[in-house]
Amino acid sequence: MKQVLLLIVFCAAAGFGEAKPSSAFLPPQFNGWHIDQHSIKTGSDPAAVDAADAPVLKEYGFDESETATYIRGDRKIQVKAARFHDASGAYGAFTYYVQPQMKPETIGDQGASNNTRILFYKGNILVDAALDQVTAMSGADLRSLAEGLPRAQGNTAALPTLPGNLPSQSRIANTSRYIVGPEALARLGAPVPAQLVDFNTSPEVVMAKYKSSGGEATLTIIGYPTPQIAREKLAAMQSASPSFALKRSGPYVAIVSGSIPSDEAQSLLASVNYDADVTWNQPTKLRPQEDRAGFIVALVLLCVLVVLSALIFGFAFGGIRLLINRFFPKVLNRPEAANFIRLDLK
Repeated sequence: MKQVLLLIVFCAAAGFGEAKPSSAFLPPQFNGWHIDQHSIKTGSDPAAVDAADAPVLKEYGFDESETATYIRGDRKIQVKAARFHDASGAYGAFTYYVQPQMKPETIGDQGASNNTRILFYKGNILVDAALDQVTAMSGADLRSLAEGLPRAQGNTAALPTLPGNLPSQSRIANTSRYIVGPEALARLGAPVPAQLVDFNTSPEVVMAKYKSSGGEATLTIIGYPTPQIAREKLAAMQSASPSFALKRSGPYVAIVSGSIPSDEAQSLLASVNYDADVTWNQPTKLRPQEDRAGFIVALVLLCVLVVLSALIFGFAFGGIRLLINRFFPKVLNRPEAANFIRLDLK
């Protein structure tokens, strides 16, 4: 009996040892490409994705990672993917890694390529794919991969609105950066130090490079939770960096630095303006079926209105008849009209 039990335990252990790992969120197949189950690696340590920039990935809200190899015939695609708390984190990480020399690609929500390397994000997932060779179908294959990723739902799918305030004119491609922490701010070489930005107040930062007649300039926009905080930080920045061109618009502080003439800097600042979107999401008054007091008041007013209307029209009708009798007595007082019509049935 003991030998039988040992045999069962041994077989179960062997079965578990031969079990293939399952994919966390990468699709098992797409466009004829199949995932190599033995190549799948998952984890929650950002260092497994990028050891050098692991602190940056943490700032963007890194959740988990997955690496795998896809195979189709003798072809291979190495895929490294990272899932974040929300789409803002994936978008921020995308802007951190994208390089100016990359070409824009219509893959996922936004993509870029540099020869055999394709970088894109879809919802809250950032994907870095390395192709063994680029073919005419590479773009279609990766778009199919993006479609196979799980979709972000609800607030997880919301992208930040602050990058929309960066002017598009004269902006250098792939230089827009979305920053939510001091590590990314320092590593991207932002002109404003982290102590002036003060990430303890939960700001968002976007910056981009622009072409000017004097060279390249950097526009940095810091979005604070309230205009009061932005006013305080603007005063601190003006004292610490008087050479910067600065402007506040609502809760935004815009800063222009670099090789740019003063008039061009002011023109760039003038294009940054905060527009508040106000949405009424609460009822301003009770619904008619819920406002019983209002219904009674309306009913009383209706009765008063009907009585007053009857009095007014009654006096008007009587007054008109009096005037007609006074000035045209024969019109209404005709003897033949006053007699009743009678039928003598006797």
